[in-house]
Amino acid sequence: MISVNNFLRIAVVAVAALVIGSCKIYSFKDVSIPAQVKSIHIAYIENRARLVNPQLAPQLNDKLRQKINNQASRLSQIQDPNADYDVSGSITEYNYGTSGISDQKASSNRLNVTVHIIFKNHLDPTGKTVAPADFEADVTRNFDFSASTSITDAEAQLLPTIVTNMTDEIFNKLFSNW
Repeated sequence: MISVNNFLRIAVVAVAALVIGSCKIYSFKDVSIPAQVKSIHIAYIENRARLVNPQLAPQLNDKLRQKINNQASRLSQIQDPNADYDVSGSITEYNYGTSGISDQKASSNRLNVTVHIIFKNHLDPTGKTVAPADFEADVTRNFDFSASTSITDAEAQLLPTIVTNMTDEIFNKLFSNW
C-alpha cells in the first residue's frame, strides 16, 4: 500500500512531467537552412525613413551580420549578390507619437520602426527544392516610452533594444520555421 507521502511525491512528479512536457507547445524550431545553401550576401540595410536615427542602420547591419555569423555559422557571408541567399532591405518607418493618455495629457509615447526585407534564393526562387522561396516582408516593432522623456533621451535608451529586437525578428523571418 502507498503511503500518503509517497502518493503526494508521485503526484507532484507526474504534474511536473506534464507541465514540462506541455512546454514544447510553445517552443520554436531551430535555424533551418538546407544543406545545399553555402553562402549568403547581406546587403547594407539603408535608412530610408522620413525621420532618421543615424545610429540605427549601422548598428542594425552589424548586429544582423554577427547574429548570422554566430547562429548560421556554416554559411559563408560573401560580398557577391549572386550568393545562394541574398538579403537586402531598408528601414522604411521610424516615427513616434502618443500611445497613452491620462488626465487629458500624453502619458506614454511609442516609437515605431519598420524594416522592409527582400530575400532572394538564387538556388531555387520558388522554394520547391531548396526552401524558402523568394519573399519580401515588413518587420515592424513598437517601442513605448514615458511622455516625460524627450525623444532624444528615449532614442538613446531604446536603441540597444530596438537593434536587438529588430535583428531577432529579421533573423527569424529569414531562417526559422515556426
